[in-house]
Amino acid sequence: MLISSRFSALLDANVLYPAPLRDYLLRLASTGIYKPHWTATIQEEWISNLLENRKDLTRESLERTKMAMDIAFPDGNIENFKALVEGLPLPDENDRHVWQRPSRDK
Repeated sequence: MLISSRFSALLDANVLYPAPLRDYLLRLASTGIYKPHWTATIQEEWISNLLENRKDLTRESLERTKMAMDIAFPDGNIENFKALVEGLPLPDENDRHVWQRPSRDK
């Protein structure tokens, strides 16, 4: 049974970094329970951190994972959001890229 996605979730680097959690969240999304979203900045953050901490991984393998995510969820990558968030006050300026709202389906 296909469930209509009424909810969206922005997946930050901290949940995309660990492969088991990333896989679990994307499997849930594939059931239609929610729509996952991310940005190129978020994707680069989890990939860069993994490459720094896991010398056994390659950028090519992680880029394949990123590409698979983009193919599986073509509306997942959010673009053109920076103008909306530049002036928002945040306790941690490094999380400015997270403060965004994906567009809703009409």
